[in-house]
Amino acid sequence: MKRFYWFFWKLCVIGLLVVLLFAIGYYNAHHVKINEVEIASSDVPPAFDGVKIVFIADIHFGPFLSTPQLAEIVERINRLNPDLILLGGDYVLIRQRYIAPVFSELGKLRAPLGIYGVLGNRDQRSDPDLTKMKMKEYGIMCCDNKSYWVKKGGDSIKIGGVGDLWYDTQIPENTLRGLKETDFAILLSHHPDYLENIHSDLIDLTLSGHTHGGQVTIVGWAPILPSVYGQKYRYGLIRSGNTQSYITSGVGTVIPPIRFFCPPEIALLRLKKK
Repeated sequence: MKRFYWFFWKLCVIGLLVVLLFAIGYYNAHHVKINEVEIASSDVPPAFDGVKIVFIADIHFGPFLSTPQLAEIVERINRLNPDLILLGGDYVLIRQRYIAPVFSELGKLRAPLGIYGVLGNRDQRSDPDLTKMKMKEYGIMCCDNKSYWVKKGGDSIKIGGVGDLWYDTQIPENTLRGLKETDFAILLSHHPDYLENIHSDLIDLTLSGHTHGGQVTIVGWAPILPSVYGQKYRYGLIRSGNTQSYITSGVGTVIPPIRFFCPPEIALLRLKKK
């Protein structure tokens, strides 16, 4: 009988610890931080020196991220008064029914130089056509294998993107075409593994998501990471030659909806002319 009681209490303690850990992880997953990052380059035009760019990805709107939570994120972004907003894809967790409401909230974002975005693997699996239609409806410029010149004063920078690495095609030439070495160009790619396929010095900055920073990390190491390059593209600012790459930890989560030592973030990128 004593052995039974000992086993019972041991099971209870383990169960309480599991519940406690899940509660902490769930709490962490719903407290979005603002992470400021300086992007310095000699190619930044004078008129864009000091420009603020908000970059978010992996919202995964659905059961684990509600409308009020997304509305608060949108409000926080608008309070930052960004000049430009860039979206890195995976707007919904996966269900088609979440597409209209997520863009209903994202349509409230405000940036004088515009809002641009690409689709992620989840968007491609849910309904890419509806996603693109809603982006257009709310004034979000789709950059999947497209590019746009963004003008400020007498200067301009180029913003382009490629389709999702897993479920779409990638045509970087649509961004590279017409670029000079002195131009500042940003390329959006939902999946950071695509960065291994970029063999041009004309791209100054790439922005990606997808990895969630690992979502659960141990001393900066993620036991589970959706990348064939290990921890290389887990999170943060990476420099390779003339190109800088920023991989965000994202806003939302996938199953399990928890985070440890890897908070969700709104990335505030400040351009600086070096």
